[in-house]
Amino acid sequence: MPLFQINTIESHTVVYVWKITESFNELFRSVVLKDVSLARVENMKAESHQKGFLAVRKLLSEAGYDDFDLYYDEFGKPHLKDGKNISISHSNDFSVIAISDVNLGIDLEILKDKTLKLAPRYMDVSHLENLNGQEKLQKATVVWGIKESIFKIKNEPGISFKDHIFENEFHLSDKKCVTELRFENKKELFDIQFYFIENYSLVIAFEKN
Repeated sequence: MPLFQINTIESHTVVYVWKITESFNELFRSVVLKDVSLARVENMKAESHQKGFLAVRKLLSEAGYDDFDLYYDEFGKPHLKDGKNISISHSNDFSVIAISDVNLGIDLEILKDKTLKLAPRYMDVSHLENLNGQEKLQKATVVWGIKESIFKIKNEPGISFKDHIFENEFHLSDKKCVTELRFENKKELFDIQFYFIENYSLVIAFEKN
């Protein structure tokens, strides 16, 4: 399947979504990879990861880039050579990229019961009170995505999802919230936006000015 969705966020960010229905060979034949990327694909054990990686390259093409425009720093964070900010995520049948004028993180998560079961390990579970089962699953998944997205922005070892990242109370209908990172005697705020694609949550975090 070709490009699934393009969304513009706050005029400075574009999110590209690819739904993966192609075979590995179909995706592989449709992209051009630099040597380091080819080696990375060949070393991936799971075909789902290979396809997710290749679908990201398809999205780069949709955004006017290619694999040669993308590089990773020593911490594994992706960058574009033209200085634009990029964040990448993949989950099961979807790959997403966000390209922005501002620093950001994006996270895509399939809704699964395990995320809700693990909620006490990464969030304030009082934020799940008075919700039905599906709402609890959705909100817990969004919160996990919030914390993943902020971690992608900061990319600093030692950050704990539960002990250092605190989401303000929000409703699923809000589709946004503010989150605070308290780490190494500093407090930083992040604007969060989120929405759902089929049975996935998509979260975008921005550093708050």
